[in-house]
Amino acid sequence: MSGIDLSTTYLGLKLSSPLVASASPLSRSLDSSRQLEDAGASAIVMYSLFEEELRQQEEETARFMINQGIGFGEADSFLPFDSRYQHGLDQYLEQLAELKKALHIPVIASLNGTSLDGWVEHGKLLQDAGADALELNVYYLSADINESGAAVEARYLELLKALRESVDIPIAMKLSPYFSGLAHFVKSLEQAGADGVVLFNRFYQPDIDLDDLQVTSQLQWSRSSDAQLPLRWVALLYGKVKLSLATTSGVRSADDVLKMILAGADVSQMCSILLEKGPAYLENINNELIDWLEEHEYDSIHEIKGHLSKQRCANPNIFERSNYIHLLDGYTPAQGVRG
Repeated sequence: MSGIDLSTTYLGLKLSSPLVASASPLSRSLDSSRQLEDAGASAIVMYSLFEEELRQQEEETARFMINQGIGFGEADSFLPFDSRYQHGLDQYLEQLAELKKALHIPVIASLNGTSLDGWVEHGKLLQDAGADALELNVYYLSADINESGAAVEARYLELLKALRESVDIPIAMKLSPYFSGLAHFVKSLEQAGADGVVLFNRFYQPDIDLDDLQVTSQLQWSRSSDAQLPLRWVALLYGKVKLSLATTSGVRSADDVLKMILAGADVSQMCSILLEKGPAYLENINNELIDWLEEHEYDSIHEIKGHLSKQRCANPNIFERSNYIHLLDGYTPAQGVRG
């Protein structure tokens, strides 16, 4: 048995490794969740509880159940109230309780929304149901030409502060990279009560079908190259904030995980690769982590964490603008290419 120590701490939780299963449909099943744990996942982030879905269900409930008596009396029987009906929130809370009962690893609940309405109460219910932490995924695309960057940041901070006043469990903010002053904003989140940040949320972008002249959208798996953006920002933030640092988007292999740890991440969240290859594939990544550490004569993850962050690497300028200029100036076009 290997003596390599993969343990880490994330959001104050003691984890057996840096391998965390990101929010995905896999957590909807107890069977696949158990497989993730058996394969080496040190924690699971549940599938997201979406604000829009809950609002739609509430409206449907009001229309077909609460207000069924309005209209023709003889038609009331066609809309009977079913006491077994489960709202999306009820289903989520039930699944959370089942996961906590079935698993030995921490279960992190995921809230996805943009408004204060209901989220404070939802956060309390998730805490009461046994969630070990909350991941707040504020998926907000600011398309209002009159809305400033400061106003967008204020929206996030307001939601975080309200939630922080209502729950005691750790809160991680899952962010997009589209903030003009990301480092300053992350520091503001820390001051407002966040326990960690997850970098970065990968939005699914629309495309255009040139044959049908339609705007389309489709699910696309992440690629390892997508991990370069979170890697850079973890390396820049490491040692500058006391928050837990998690990365997501593009983490598909043991190499990707190792790079994130060297940059300063506490954990790496994985989704696409586990949906593609199945929960058991996580065991391959876990074994490859151990093999690499043994080969390079390290005894634990702690020995390499942050070793290549901006704060500790031999050439910190590689994360800055000067390296960008150097790369462009050093490029030689192929023969026959005119400037």
